[in-house]
Amino acid sequence: MIKPIGADELKPLFVYDTDEHAALTKEAEGLPSVVISSAAAGNAVMMGGGYFTPLTGYMNVADAMGCAENMKTTTGQFFPVPVMNLVEDASDVQGAARIALRDPNVDGNPVIAIQTVEAIEEVSDAQMATMTDKVYRTDDMEHPGVAAFNSVGRFAISGPIQVLNFSYFINDFPDTFRTAVEIRNEISEHGWNKVVAFQTRNPMHLAHEELCHMAMDRLGCDGLVIHMLLGKLKPGDIPADVRDAAIRKMVEVYFPANSAMVTGYGFDMLYAGPREAVLHAYFRQNMGATHFIIGRDHAGVGDYYGAFDAQTIFDDEVPAGAMEIEMFMADHTAWSKKLNKVVMMREVDDHEKDDFVLLSGTKVREMLGNGEAPPKEFSRPEVAKILIDYYSNL
Repeated sequence: MIKPIGADELKPLFVYDTDEHAALTKEAEGLPSVVISSAAAGNAVMMGGGYFTPLTGYMNVADAMGCAENMKTTTGQFFPVPVMNLVEDASDVQGAARIALRDPNVDGNPVIAIQTVEAIEEVSDAQMATMTDKVYRTDDMEHPGVAAFNSVGRFAISGPIQVLNFSYFINDFPDTFRTAVEIRNEISEHGWNKVVAFQTRNPMHLAHEELCHMAMDRLGCDGLVIHMLLGKLKPGDIPADVRDAAIRKMVEVYFPANSAMVTGYGFDMLYAGPREAVLHAYFRQNMGATHFIIGRDHAGVGDYYGAFDAQTIFDDEVPAGAMEIEMFMADHTAWSKKLNKVVMMREVDDHEKDDFVLLSGTKVREMLGNGEAPPKEFSRPEVAKILIDYYSNL
């Protein structure tokens, strides 16, 4: 199986030993604590599950700046985005050697991790501006990722962590949430050797389904991991449980047995376009995928990124040899009226726009809200029914 990045084996930061876990839980009761941001909690979940191997905790400012500017820490370890524990007020934990990190997304703010404090640094305006510009390619506060990153505080608490739970994900999505460790184990159990991963934060319509079939066929893959984001999205996005139900129905009906896994991960979407595409590829290698589908405007939002910026970044900016996982570079897929099937649009140069079945997200939501299924060339009827039921209850 493909190796994790920067290590021979995954390095999950979750404390699996029951005696050690109990001792740490007891220790946390007497430690100074801080309620961390939702983004930092998501990072703890990802590190706990081994997705961010070989990171051992939250970055200091120098490492975060290095990752923002050239995708490398000060020691040369490749990582595509800063992973920071930024807080508004660190006064309650100043001088502490170890602190308890409390989860903002669960009632009562239980301890999600214990952190050994190596430094508490104030991030300057110039440093925040540089990281924002490099990661998001914009400083527009209307960009949801920019707004989130710049709203959590300026004090960076760095140091290794020991993760004690996986936040709300394991309880709210017990059939879907998986750590990188678990996905690697399941890939082995399936007997898959060549595995392609598909990222989604939306329900999968027919074009998405066919894109996965195309990738599997062209790459000769024996397995597909549909890996959906379960963390916070932007207003208007369809909730994870609805997406989960729709995708599972699609796989059940339209994929052969033992060919596709439906899984999810706990993380807040960055909407960082190209940089987030690299991050997505990074942790897909760590979970055992050999290939990853990068589509048009991958992980983008609005008009902040070019249609294929998330593809060209792998040639233009990612350091050579940083990852072993290979990209399947895809164009927009849609139903061709001429050919009577789903095609990749760049591969049919004899087509005009009217030769495709194209529906805007607004139009699809309007149809579903009215109890009307999109045409069969756009969405499977079983998937449409689940989405209609959701919209009818809004």
